[in-house]
Amino acid sequence: MGRRWRDGRGTLVVHGVTGEVRVPLEIATSYRARTKGLLGRDTVHGALLLSPAGSIHTFGMRFPIDVAYLDRRLRVIAVRTMQPGRLGLPRLRARHVVEAGAGVMEGWGLSAGVAVRIVARGQVGEAGSDE
Repeated sequence: MGRRWRDGRGTLVVHGVTGEVRVPLEIATSYRARTKGLLGRDTVHGALLLSPAGSIHTFGMRFPIDVAYLDRRLRVIAVRTMQPGRLGLPRLRARHVVEAGAGVMEGWGLSAGVAVRIVARGQVGEAGSDE
């Protein structure tokens, strides 16, 4: 059930306890896009998906972020808030990471065990869980 997205834009769909939340998403799958991530930015509008990824760092970042680690079925393993200049612990089951501004993921209902879906723009069909 491997995911094959390309760099670009899409939507993060969170199936939380408060219902469905749709968040603008930037998708970073190439080595170059994943390496750059949110570096050099002052803010993030929506969220950033890094795939594949099992850990992240915030060295060189200008603002704190929320980080959600996703397994291969796009279920949230853990959500953490990280300050700039930190190294996150690797999550062994994590296959993807979602980054957003600090504090917003709680408002989206994103927490451990929640399923998400990724809808990539400009690609045939939807890439995400079919649950």
